[in-house]
Amino acid sequence: MPEKGAETGVETGADRVVDEVLALFAAHGHATYSERVTMEQHARQAAALARAEGADDALVLAALLHDVGHFLAEADSEFGVTDHGTSGGAWVAERFADDVSEPVRLHVAAKRYRCFVDPGYEAELSPASIGTLRLQGGAMSADEAAAFEAEPFADAALAVRGWDDGGKLAGDAAGGLEVPPVDHWRPLLVDPGLRR
Repeated sequence: MPEKGAETGVETGADRVVDEVLALFAAHGHATYSERVTMEQHARQAAALARAEGADDALVLAALLHDVGHFLAEADSEFGVTDHGTSGGAWVAERFADDVSEPVRLHVAAKRYRCFVDPGYEAELSPASIGTLRLQGGAMSADEAAAFEAEPFADAALAVRGWDDGGKLAGDAAGGLEVPPVDHWRPLLVDPGLRR
């Protein structure tokens, strides 16, 4: 049976997901976890950077939701939820296609991978990202890096990682880009092509 839309006044599964996402941002988006931006500003900047680079809708949505794992549990360090990629990826996977959830799940591993392949990368990280890197196991080993490279969404996760790193400018800026509110991304949240 097809879902009924807003025109009928009956809430659909897509509406419930939008409500869940917006409620998470409303309840937790103000947190900073040692960054110069709030979690909401960071997510919005990452999504804006993804869109500006011409990323497809799935990657833009992954950029927006990449840190949702921080919203799902109590912080276990001064930097938030250490394993937020795994928890956030699982939450996103219940609602969205692999093209969205897998880059979320792998974005922490992408940081560790980048540190393995580019020893200078760690110096480019924010202090909070360096702190979480230590808690997440540091740079990957050669075996871990080979396993990461074999992941079907490794390149997508590396792209999200780049927008994650770039989306930490104080305030609502992102290198001069327009950074729309979370609600702006509603069409992606309800897009049946991106949903489970």
